[in-house]
Amino acid sequence: MLKMPALRGRLQILSATDPDLLSLCGAFEDASSMLERLRMKKGNMNHAAIAEYEELCVELENDIIRMCQ
Repeated sequence: MLKMPALRGRLQILSATDPDLLSLCGAFEDASSMLERLRMKKGNMNHAAIAEYEELCVELENDIIRMCQ
């Protein structure tokens, strides 16, 4: 909800009633947390994992946005 303030109201309503959206939000939280940990690792040369998590976050975010429309 912090990342998508324009959808905050709709997200609150739908997440309370739609288990699929709630699941997507949880997956987004997990993926974005892992991405942040990967980015913060000093000397991390795992660019492939970072790119994969970046793509996953974008896909999940797009799915969430579509469900709110």
